[in-house]
Amino acid sequence: MLGTVGPTEKTEASTGDKTHVAPDGIHGHPRPAPGLAAAQDAMKKSIRIGGGAGYSGDRIEPAVELAEKGGIDYLVFECLAERTIALAQQARMKDPDAGYDPLLEARMLAVLPACARNGIRIVTNMGAANPAAAAAKVRDIARSLGLGGLKVAAITGDDVLATLRDGDYLIEDNGAPVSSLGERMLSANAYLGARPLADALAAGADIVITGRVADPALVLAPLLHEFGWGMEDWDLLGQGTVAGHLLECAGQVCGGYYADPGVKDVPGLARLGFPIGEVSRDGTLVLTKVAGSGGMITAGTCKEQLLYEIHDPACYLTPDVVADFSEVSIVEDGPDRVIVRGGRGRPRPPTLKVSVGYVDSYIGEGQISYAGPGAAARGQLAIDIVEERLRIRGAELSEVRSELIGVNAIFGRGPLRHEPDEVRVRIAGRADSLAQATVVGNEVEALYTCGPAGGGGATRSARQIVAVMSVLLPRELAQASIHFEES
Repeated sequence: MLGTVGPTEKTEASTGDKTHVAPDGIHGHPRPAPGLAAAQDAMKKSIRIGGGAGYSGDRIEPAVELAEKGGIDYLVFECLAERTIALAQQARMKDPDAGYDPLLEARMLAVLPACARNGIRIVTNMGAANPAAAAAKVRDIARSLGLGGLKVAAITGDDVLATLRDGDYLIEDNGAPVSSLGERMLSANAYLGARPLADALAAGADIVITGRVADPALVLAPLLHEFGWGMEDWDLLGQGTVAGHLLECAGQVCGGYYADPGVKDVPGLARLGFPIGEVSRDGTLVLTKVAGSGGMITAGTCKEQLLYEIHDPACYLTPDVVADFSEVSIVEDGPDRVIVRGGRGRPRPPTLKVSVGYVDSYIGEGQISYAGPGAAARGQLAIDIVEERLRIRGAELSEVRSELIGVNAIFGRGPLRHEPDEVRVRIAGRADSLAQATVVGNEVEALYTCGPAGGGGATRSARQIVAVMSVLLPRELAQASIHFEES
């Protein structure tokens, strides 16, 4: 049983085969025997975790900086948005060896040498729709870099598409049965918790690759493993979730998505550093970053990130714990150094959130620019022409949106406060077929010769829209498994 390896409890999820502990560690260095490792863990008072990515396309250089200069024990890459995994499932349908994060190879090539050199373990959800293929890819990358003895764990079990199709579940967003989506349903992935990830670490994994897990679980798992926290230590789990939530968006807590010139000035955003969380055994978190990197970590940046994507700070539902952020204390302790305490927790919910990806519709879009005197009036005339043309052609569109970017695209139409030097017309329509969606862009492009004077830079596109909705699933129906690859 994985639960017998290292200071962890028996997992609630099932585990797969090949769970032996490798005799060698990363880069061929001997791995301590389990008894010695447990003794070393017992003496460890804190660990340092680097937030290496906040989304799939995030910068890679700050993660390399963390691995080379951050003095970290773990490097976490959070790269999986709700819609991202549905798109990854589409990719896997076309190619059974695809479906993981498109930047997986580039990230691993960039950070593995420094991680091997410095004994840093990696935890990531870059497995997306295919963690097993991602683990195999990382194994091959490690071999190509000459890194022997690297042990890679793939966590699976979040894919519950078959379970939802066979069951009688309701969509939380509209109360309709899941069956109403029919063949439009592409994916269904349950948010797993931190326990199977911690078990993989206890079994000697140098890299843990998951699919859909709760974002804070990527940070909570190393804490469970290193400190031996129990799965009913609710306040510790709550504080660990605070740490995970603050680190999961990487550069945001360092001033990215925070800057507002003249109001909240942030230095060095072009060289933005990513955060380091130093977590103690009692859950106390110190947030900092690599000295000399851009951005800043202050009480303000931490408070904004703490509230980011949180509906009720006193009731943040995760697979591991219902976290309570309402009494969190955030105190600056010097430049780029903030102490965070006070996270609490209550028993985890009996269900898991499932993110269901489905084909919603098709969007057709066209854009064209007008500049010089009367630009806004010519842009509005262009909109009027296209909207009438769509009616004349009988375009089967359930929704049409027309706007002048920079004038009324955000706040809607109203009196023109000033005459702009230039405008960009955007017209988009929603349809049930790609053919009908294509009509919109074609009519916008026709404005070159059939519309107002001076139109230029026309573009057109039509694309399938993958949307997401949520379902609640009894947690026992999502069983995690662990599979290992070794270089």
